[in-house]
Amino acid sequence: MPELPEVQALVDFLSERAVGRVVTDVELGSIAVLKTFDPPPDALVGAPVEAVARHGKFVDLDVDGTHLVFHLARAGWLRWYEAVPATRVRPGKSPIALRVRLDDDSGFDLTEAGTKKGLAAYVVRDPAEVKGIASLGPDPLAEDFGLPEFAAILEGRRTQVKGLLRDQSVLAGVGNAYSDEVLHAARLSPFALAASLTEEEVARLYEALRTTLTAAVLAAEGKPAAELKDAKRAGMNVHGRTGEACPVCGDEVREVSFADSSLQYCATCQTGGKPLADRRMSRLLR
Repeated sequence: MPELPEVQALVDFLSERAVGRVVTDVELGSIAVLKTFDPPPDALVGAPVEAVARHGKFVDLDVDGTHLVFHLARAGWLRWYEAVPATRVRPGKSPIALRVRLDDDSGFDLTEAGTKKGLAAYVVRDPAEVKGIASLGPDPLAEDFGLPEFAAILEGRRTQVKGLLRDQSVLAGVGNAYSDEVLHAARLSPFALAASLTEEEVARLYEALRTTLTAAVLAAEGKPAAELKDAKRAGMNVHGRTGEACPVCGDEVREVSFADSSLQYCATCQTGGKPLADRRMSRLLR
């Protein structure tokens, strides 16, 4: 799933290529992907793209005051064309969920692989009309998001810190992958309770959050959309690296599996050498 760094890179990529261009057509390959009906997608046609912005994991194209907002979810992606294929999108016949054509023949597709669909697009007059945007917590890279603001979020919460970092109503833009990376950099267990962290641990977590995301944004900067997934994987120290050696201490990266996701961590760096209980694997081994 694209998270804050990859979404920011997509925003920068689209800003360079789409701003100033006029939308000439919007084609739906999936009726289900469009979550709004007023304004209709045709409201974008004939209008210029004035800006591209990010709200958490949402991309927002301001098209002369009407906004095309989309969230790529787990398996969605953006495919850019310098010259969009002349053939029109046929609903239900390909992974293409939505296609936008621009006046210089360039444009992009929103695609989604697999059968579990989550990609969502909205055409709205104000991004705040999108429920997922309206409920977002602060952006962890915002200039006014300091240690005191972060500490206030954690205070009194009897919630595992891994889940808290991923909660979009608490922090905007961090998902499963970067929460693993942040906790590894902070040397904290993903199962630690937020309220139980010491002042030093909170400060360490805040610093890891900012530095990890900043480094990932810089690593993704300037890369075309087609290269962002590989760049993300290459930058991971523990996430997606089960069984490999931790680059910090050399211990084996371990995994905890859940029904539809998993987390990775290093026991030596994060849990005092103690492996975390993997309930799903334990049941399988009985």
